[in-house]
Amino acid sequence: MIKVHIKRKVPPEKMEDLRVLINELRSLTMGQPGYIAGETLQRVDQPGESMVVSKWQSADYWQQWLQNKARSEIQAKIDQLLGEETIYEIYEYD
Repeated sequence: MIKVHIKRKVPPEKMEDLRVLINELRSLTMGQPGYIAGETLQRVDQPGESMVVSKWQSADYWQQWLQNKARSEIQAKIDQLLGEETIYEIYEYD
């Protein structure tokens, strides 16, 4: 089992537009094989930093999702909106 931390820096004026795109991604994710759960967090000590924690049965399932065309199209919109690439950090349970 793995958890993926998906980190973004979000200017306050772009937060609502980002939420719309994140909800689109979340809707797509629900039907993906291997997907377990996800949650969105806002950093308390650093306003403007957002992180999605996504839980998957395996890194292989995550890679399949990462290469999904519909996901990639929405992700490109997110990166364009924010002006920088999203950071992905993959962790496994010990």
